[in-house]
Amino acid sequence: MAAVLVGVLAGCGGEEGPQAAADYGEALFQDARLSSSEYNKFSCATCHVTTAEAPAGRIDSGHTLYNVAARPSWWGGGETQLLDAVNFCYVNFMRGVTKLGAEEPRSRVLYEYLSRISPDAQAPALPFTVVKDIQDVPRGDATRGEAVYRAACQNCHGATHTGDGRLTELASVLPEVTREYDRLFPGIPHAQVVIEKVRHGPFFGVGGNMPLYSTEALSDADLGALLMYLGL
Repeated sequence: MAAVLVGVLAGCGGEEGPQAAADYGEALFQDARLSSSEYNKFSCATCHVTTAEAPAGRIDSGHTLYNVAARPSWWGGGETQLLDAVNFCYVNFMRGVTKLGAEEPRSRVLYEYLSRISPDAQAPALPFTVVKDIQDVPRGDATRGEAVYRAACQNCHGATHTGDGRLTELASVLPEVTREYDRLFPGIPHAQVVIEKVRHGPFFGVGGNMPLYSTEALSDADLGALLMYLGL
């Protein structure tokens, strides 16, 4: 598909006229309206960079998508079709009601864009280690924890204590949300609840739609520093 017409997809307008499929795919990659849910504020770019290395001061839950179309599998080997890997994010985090179909325009232009940022014929699969059994982690340096918060948390949760600048009102204000934990999670240490949410995202019965952080994305050392900064 050499070109698509801007405005074909409802809710994603632009200048009138033809546009290369990969360019349109890049626009959708940056746009939360890829999902039709009124509650979704995530775009693909919220959790993924497209450069070979993440820029300084950014810690994402998702791997870089540079060379993503050249990989043999995704999600730590859990998905072996690229569209299935995309749909994993689309349904679980972007509140998509139904999966993107292989032949619909959004899927096709996204594929064109992901192919464009995949210059190599083959690329290795990237590890994604999920911590299944949650355990406490040693606390670290609060100064490092502040840097981790800014790099990993602030884009969605906003400033600590106020939530100023948060991506959505559905994102909790940290650490103030922990005041509710004695009622919501009686008998469970507040830090353990936060670790659970960071490591499991919406899975393992946690709920919500926060993407999970693998150990490759966020080390236990950085998590411990974050907890120290949050006073947990």
